[in-house]
Amino acid sequence: MVSTLRIPRLVVAAPSSGSGKTTVATGLMAAFTGRGLSVSPHKAGPDYIDPGYHALATGRPGRNLDAYLCGTELLGPLFAHGAAGADLAVVEGVMGLYDGAAGQGELASTAQLAKALRAPVVLVVDGSSQSRSVAALVHGFASWDPEVRIGGVILNKVGSDRHEELLRDALDEAGVDVLGVLRRTPQAATPSRHLGLVPVAEREPDAVAAVAAMAEQVRAGCDLDALWALARSAPPLTGAPWDPAGSLAGAVTPPPSGPRPVVAVAGGAAFSFSYAEHTELLTAAGAEVVPFDPLRDEQLPESTGALVIGGGFPEVYAPELSANAALRAEVAALAAAGAPVAAECAGLLYLARELDGAPMCGVLDASARMTERLTLGYRDAVAVGDSVLAPAGTRVSGHEFHRTRLEPGAGTEPAWGVVRPGPPRTEGFVQAGVHASYLHVHWAALPTAAARLVARAVRPGAAL
Repeated sequence: MVSTLRIPRLVVAAPSSGSGKTTVATGLMAAFTGRGLSVSPHKAGPDYIDPGYHALATGRPGRNLDAYLCGTELLGPLFAHGAAGADLAVVEGVMGLYDGAAGQGELASTAQLAKALRAPVVLVVDGSSQSRSVAALVHGFASWDPEVRIGGVILNKVGSDRHEELLRDALDEAGVDVLGVLRRTPQAATPSRHLGLVPVAEREPDAVAAVAAMAEQVRAGCDLDALWALARSAPPLTGAPWDPAGSLAGAVTPPPSGPRPVVAVAGGAAFSFSYAEHTELLTAAGAEVVPFDPLRDEQLPESTGALVIGGGFPEVYAPELSANAALRAEVAALAAAGAPVAAECAGLLYLARELDGAPMCGVLDASARMTERLTLGYRDAVAVGDSVLAPAGTRVSGHEFHRTRLEPGAGTEPAWGVVRPGPPRTEGFVQAGVHASYLHVHWAALPTAAARLVARAVRPGAAL
C-alpha cells in the first residue's frame, strides 16, 4: 500500500569526521524533544553507538539507515517505519557528506541518503583555524551535487566573538545561512576508546548528563525556529513503510498451538550493539523476545529456546563474563542441545574457548585476543552451507568492525565465504544450531534469518 509521509526532517552532515556531527545531531534531538516534539532519531551507516545516544535524547529507538547493508530500496521504507507517529526526524550522517563505501561512488554516503529522503542538509563545519576560507569550503560542498540541498551551516568550535564575526561575514558573502554557532564545551564531551564513543549502556548516568549538555549547547547556540522551518520545508515522501510482518510474508509457517518460543537476546554493557528491527522481526516471526545481561544474570531467561548474542565489547569485560560461570555453562548446554544460537562479533568471542586468556563459553574450539589492528569495512559474502540463519548460497552485505583476532578464524563448516573486498576467504562457524561470525548483517535485508531461527527454536515444555 502506497502512502504519503509528511514529516519535517533534517540531515546533519559535515565535511569530515570529527567536525561535531554527533554533538549537534544529538543536541538537536534533545532540544526539540524538550520543546515537546516527538523526535525520530536516525543514523546513516552501520554504527551502533551513536543511536544509543540518540535514543537517550529522544526516548525513541535509534535506527540505522544503511544503503550498503540494506539496499537503496529500503532507505525510504525503513525511515518511514522508524518515523511513524513522530513530529520531526533528525538523521545524523556518517563521515564526510560525500564519503561512502570505498570505491563505490556515493553508495552508503550521507549525500545519497539525503537525496533518497529528499531532506535538507545542515552542514556542521569545524570553524577552528580558519576564517574567510570557510566560505570556499561550504560553497564547494553545496555545489558539488546540485541534488543535495544544503539548507544552512552550524559553525562548531568557534573561538571568540571576533572569530564568529569573521566566519559569519564570509558565509554571508557566499549566501549561506548560519543556523548556529557553538563554542567548545567540555561538559558535552563523550569519552572514546578503541572502537569510538563509549556506549550509553556502559555510562548511563554520565551519558544522560552529556546529552543534557549537548541539548543546552544547541539551545544556546542554534536558531531552533529557523531549523524547524527548514525541516518543515522537506517535501512529502511517498511509498509504503517497512513492515516486519509484511517482510516475512510467506517465510513464516503457522506455529503450533501453545506458547511462543522464547528467544533470549543478550544485552547490557558488554553486548550493546543491536538493530531495533531485529527484535521486531523476531517478534513478527512468532517469538517472545526476552533480554538478558550476561554480566549480571546467572541464568538464561526461563524456557529459552534460542539465543541471539550481538556485538559489543566483551574484551572490556572479559574477567566479569568469565566469572559468571553458571551462565557460561547454560549457554554451552543450550548450544550442545542443538538449539539455535546466532552470534555476531562480540557474540562470536563469547562463544569461543577463551578471550585474552579468560575462559568463555567454550562452544567454539577457538581462542580470541585483542590486537592493535583495526579491522573495519563493508563485506560482500555468501553462505557456505545451510545454517540456522540462511540456506547455502545466500548472498549478504555485511560490516566488520573489531580489534580482535580469532584462531582459527573459521571452522570446518564456515559461516560465510567473503568474496569482496580482497581475495576470497572463509570466516565464522556453523555447527549444529550455532551460527557465529564477525560479520554484522542487518536482518531487514535478510528477514528470513529471523523466520528460520524462530522456526527452529525449542518451544516451552519441549525437551532440549
